[in-house]
Amino acid sequence: MIYLDYAATTPISAEIAQKMLQFMTLEGCFANPASRSHMLGWQAEQAVEHARAQVADLIKADARELVWTSGATEANNLAILGLAAQFPQKRHLITSQIEHKAVLDPCKVLQQQGYQVTYLAPDAQGRIQTQQVLEALREDTLLVSLMYVNNELGSLNPIADISAHLASHPAHFHVDAAQAVGKFPLDLQALQGIDLLSISAHKMYGPKGVGALFVRRGLRLQAQMHGGGHERGMRSGTLATHQLVGMGEAAQLAHTCYQEDHAHAYRLRQTLLEILSDLHDWQVNGADENHQAPHIVSLTFAGIDAEALLMAVPELALSTGSACNSATLDPSYVLTAIGLTRQQALASIRLSMGRYTKVQEIQIAGEQLKAAVKRLRGS
Repeated sequence: MIYLDYAATTPISAEIAQKMLQFMTLEGCFANPASRSHMLGWQAEQAVEHARAQVADLIKADARELVWTSGATEANNLAILGLAAQFPQKRHLITSQIEHKAVLDPCKVLQQQGYQVTYLAPDAQGRIQTQQVLEALREDTLLVSLMYVNNELGSLNPIADISAHLASHPAHFHVDAAQAVGKFPLDLQALQGIDLLSISAHKMYGPKGVGALFVRRGLRLQAQMHGGGHERGMRSGTLATHQLVGMGEAAQLAHTCYQEDHAHAYRLRQTLLEILSDLHDWQVNGADENHQAPHIVSLTFAGIDAEALLMAVPELALSTGSACNSATLDPSYVLTAIGLTRQQALASIRLSMGRYTKVQEIQIAGEQLKAAVKRLRGS
């Protein structure tokens, strides 16, 4: 099996898994990090805080500005719902039509409570422009929530430019950076307009079930989970020491090798597209390479049913879009929002590559895809 679904989740290294194991068994430091009455609890807390510092260092933030969560979904919910509960007098939000469901669904919840939400339309490349955000701002705008990298297209939003314009505006800026952290350099000391930023461990070679929310110093959110007042009163619950240790180790590794990872992903992308270049009637969806994350490739093959194509290449682990929508047969709302027809959207697949993808694997995958498309077209 050739794994090409890194945007859905990434594997962790054996070294990180072994490090995590040291905080799970009786022989290791398995204690509750909130148990401050004995040495094992102190050691677990120390490991948690070391991991917090590792993640903070990756995004150039103060470790005290990180709130642990169960992943980016919870981080997004805490950012949006927690902010709305903290500032109930402002009842307007701005987001885009192609955000992850973990942003769109909390916005819908607030709409049901009487909030107004402006859904910005992406351009044909899947990007939101700064001017769109500025034109949508109102006096009662509480929050602008936009993703850094689109999880289906790989398109990059101009986050730094939007941040610069919002730095002097009272509206808060939340960035879903699940597909960006560990893959692009982030400096939240420089990006002062960003107040909230969501991180997922399992998108950057860490374990599933853990993430973090950056909360700019001075900003408070109303907790959405209650039961102990952990994480500065913003997120209660016993911390999963072993998962946090894994996330911290993954962050440290990403900090040292993201340039190498980026170059590797770009090479893989170019190899794939070159192999497919002699096919007819197909296209790459998303932005040009200057505004594109190289590890995500969205492809549309005219006249092909994407589900049939996936079945025709059983040795390739691919997807037809975001994992959060895999249970539905409806076309991707991301693809239709950028102008693809329903038929085109249903003829689209997503490949996502990563640190452990080999060039030879991409060559094999490209040839198998090309052969399958020709076979399904009867040519």
